[in-house]
Amino acid sequence: MRLRKKILIALGATLLTAIVLFLLFIGPWPAYRSGFEGKGYYLRNVAAIDDAARLIKLTSNPGQLRAGWHSALMNPAAGVPMAGYGARHDIRNYFLGGAPKCLSTGVHDDLRVKALALSDGDDTVVIVGADMLLVPPNVADAVRREVARQTSLSPGNIFFGASHTHEGPGAWGEGLAAFVTGGKYDPKVVAFLAAAFTEAVVRAYGNMGPAKMAHGFFDAEQFIRNRARNAPVDTRLNYMIVEKESGERCALLRFSAHPTTVDDDFLQFTAEYPGFLQSALEAAMPDTTVAYIGGSVGSSSPKAPKGDSDIERAQAMGEELAKLVVANAAPETLKWNANPDIASICIPLEPPPFQLRLNQSLRFSPLFPKLLGVSISAWMQSARAGDLVMVGLPGDFSGEISRDWSEWAAAKGYELWPCSFAPGYVGYISPDKYYNDPKATSEYETGLMSWTGPHQEAFFTTLMKRMFERLTGAIP
Repeated sequence: MRLRKKILIALGATLLTAIVLFLLFIGPWPAYRSGFEGKGYYLRNVAAIDDAARLIKLTSNPGQLRAGWHSALMNPAAGVPMAGYGARHDIRNYFLGGAPKCLSTGVHDDLRVKALALSDGDDTVVIVGADMLLVPPNVADAVRREVARQTSLSPGNIFFGASHTHEGPGAWGEGLAAFVTGGKYDPKVVAFLAAAFTEAVVRAYGNMGPAKMAHGFFDAEQFIRNRARNAPVDTRLNYMIVEKESGERCALLRFSAHPTTVDDDFLQFTAEYPGFLQSALEAAMPDTTVAYIGGSVGSSSPKAPKGDSDIERAQAMGEELAKLVVANAAPETLKWNANPDIASICIPLEPPPFQLRLNQSLRFSPLFPKLLGVSISAWMQSARAGDLVMVGLPGDFSGEISRDWSEWAAAKGYELWPCSFAPGYVGYISPDKYYNDPKATSEYETGLMSWTGPHQEAFFTTLMKRMFERLTGAIP
């Protein structure tokens, strides 16, 4: 009897411990609804923006623009996992091993990372666009360290962006969540990617010379749609053209349609429609290097032309967009500026508390991300070149919010480029008005991929305006 009692006590204790650990690390926990104003994490973000702003110099009489750029090849070897579609990655392989279905078979078209360096003599920013799903924080950290070793650039001088192609390299992250997105972690791939990024940044910085710049946008609504609901998206294709005295040019483009024309069964690396857009525009505009960064891709799908295959449709979309750029950004029609004020504010971001909801009332434990290997620490970044301001968010940023932000900035005389995929990832950033909809937790963007709570739009809008006002001198 004593033995039986001991066994029952042991089983009871084990069961109780399992229940406590389950509730502690998985949940459910009550969902929170409180705001961010006055919270420590919000005040620390504001202080970080203000501290970074003290390092920039704004002036009504900027010096001569100096610019440089470089394009670095970034083609992984065959067999490196693809990143972008969860359907490629069988979770059982993470726990039990087995033959992965996500390994690339080669390169269809070149992947590149391109950097554009801009300086007014006082401040410098290097804008980076990579043919990748996103910019992994470990890659960005390695690049910042190596760039600081080779140049006088600091972490706040680099604005990272990615095209968000779903046929780019994976293997850059540890943990279950990174495995589902990009396959088994391989530190050699991280080193390879960091080397390409570093080459682009260092050589762009070293190539700077006297230049002038112009920018603008046009509507490309025929190539983008809202995939989530009957609502608008950000239909602008933004461009910045930089020209050196030699006549060489760099064009930086931003558009918000998800590069998902090519499906998950395609296992060759491709830069997708953004890559075809860049190469078609380089062919149409001699002596021009074209770079691309993803815009406000949240809820935004591509509307590609018809074709016999996915890859042909992606190529057709890129080529059609290139024709629109040529038609709308002819150098002789642009308003050039040889003395734009250059500045940047890039900060390590402390996001709101993690909240992945089970339903409107219950959420997973805030410790749950640790089980998945998810870190929602990230960066938020901004850059200014004259009356153009770029803001980078660490996630899939909503095209609906982006439209409101752009209109707000336009009323102040600035063209604003809201961009996704600053280093790190905090999920989808969607309009607050959808968060409390009873259907929200069953939908992909406002449910499974919504991690930053009930006031994410207001939180990021407030920080964006703080960065914007610091960059433009609205706050002295």
